[in-house]
Amino acid sequence: MEAQEIRYALAVYRNLNFTRAAAQCFVTTPALSRGLRKLEDELGAALFIRDTHGVQVTPFGALMRPHLEQIANGMAAARAAGKQFLDADDAPVRIGVMCTIGPARFLGFLGEFRLAQPQCQIQLADNGVDDLTEQLLAGSLDLAVMAFAEGADTRFKTQVLYREPFHIAVPSGHPFTERESVPLAEAALEPHLLRESCEYQGFWLDEIRQLGVELPIAFRSEREDWIQTMVAGGFGISFVPAYSPLVPGIQLRPFSDRTIEREVSLVHLADRPLNPAAAEFARFAMAWTWR
Repeated sequence: MEAQEIRYALAVYRNLNFTRAAAQCFVTTPALSRGLRKLEDELGAALFIRDTHGVQVTPFGALMRPHLEQIANGMAAARAAGKQFLDADDAPVRIGVMCTIGPARFLGFLGEFRLAQPQCQIQLADNGVDDLTEQLLAGSLDLAVMAFAEGADTRFKTQVLYREPFHIAVPSGHPFTERESVPLAEAALEPHLLRESCEYQGFWLDEIRQLGVELPIAFRSEREDWIQTMVAGGFGISFVPAYSPLVPGIQLRPFSDRTIEREVSLVHLADRPLNPAAAEFARFAMAWTWR
């Protein structure tokens, strides 16, 4: 069963006239008739009766019509999907960005990528690690920019974009601002504003317990803006990625006794090929200098 034979049959269904159907298919009437006979031979019965009264659909033809239309629609959808996959100008790149990554880190890169691929559509969504993981597995994202505190799922391919240390966020005027760096054990004694959206939350709690200290948590929030606003307001301190965009009234200090950093990676499903636009996005991201 060939696509053009199905196209001939559907044209006859619509027109009930071989000549008009042939004209719509840009073939001669004899060529259309031969194609229909071949299709009918394969299906096992006639689809149409052609007599002095014109063209009539047989009961078998009426039964077959929705099936032939379904096949034609499926083939059209497959062609459209294939074109979208192969055409980097039309295929959207669906990017998930971890909510703890500041947009300022992305703006320069996105600007350069748009200059290089001006027709490429980019869909951005921000979320936590768990939600981004689910979206990647479901196929609703092509790529994600994220970090894993305990290593990535083996179903993912990860490529490190940059490494980012964690610093101590303190309000202006806090005693820590008079020092260049602060040990973790001392920072752990301060009232703490816990960033619940942070993928390293469990790591911090375990690291501090190993020092024999229980972190004095004053507030918890998944909202980065709430945490930072409370830090600026003097409610406590927090441990934040060094490249985070900061609200006014906050200063950062590094740890003096250790370097704790996260690897921010470009992530996609290992067994699912990227469409050309997403592959170009990934190539561009890996070549970019992430300052």
